[in-house]
Amino acid sequence: TFVFRNNCKETIYPGVQTNPGRPAFPTTGFQLHPGAEAQYHGVASTWAGRIWPRRHCSPGAPGGLSCASGDCGGRLEWAGAGGQPPCTLAEFTLGGSGGNDFYDVSNVDGFNAPLLIAPVGGAGCTTVTCGADINAACPPELAVKAGDGGTVGCRSACLAFNTDEHCCRGDYGTPDRCGPGRYSKFFKAQCPQAYSYAYDDGSSTFTCATGGNYNIVFCP
Repeated sequence: TFVFRNNCKETIYPGVQTNPGRPAFPTTGFQLHPGAEAQYHGVASTWAGRIWPRRHCSPGAPGGLSCASGDCGGRLEWAGAGGQPPCTLAEFTLGGSGGNDFYDVSNVDGFNAPLLIAPVGGAGCTTVTCGADINAACPPELAVKAGDGGTVGCRSACLAFNTDEHCCRGDYGTPDRCGPGRYSKFFKAQCPQAYSYAYDDGSSTFTCATGGNYNIVFCP
């Protein structure tokens, strides 16, 4: 069971993307009003994918949804690639090696809302959170602005500058060549438990014995 709660002051529209070859999650997107909860039962014990918040959204035609942050094709429910970055990700691989679930919060695609993952009922589990409002502290060169001038997301350096060094690719495509830089250190200082760049595995991947449930809280 996955339980979602919205502690933000605005309506959140979570998006869900399932990894190729894995059983589908019960939904690909839904609405979550401030203070509301949504529960999805029967998630496969081998599900793997990512979940992210869509913010600053305007519903359109039936099934339509346009979001300034985390949009995925202009639809409430959809089938395709993940949300438009920058967006905070909750990533899961259930039923992984050693009979464990693997999960993390990631800012590798940037940040758009604080997020918490709280396992319930498993063994050896850790609650993982990125509780800081990174948008409020975002460097101007990384900030994504809405029409009213407010910051709706904070881009990663890879997204902002698209260089091999910032994106850990090409000559920088191995852990020994791609280390934390100025901007990933900024994200890490804000959210120490979250991924800040591609090879930030040591302090950002968490495990839990397969069989528990998960609570995901937006704006914890």
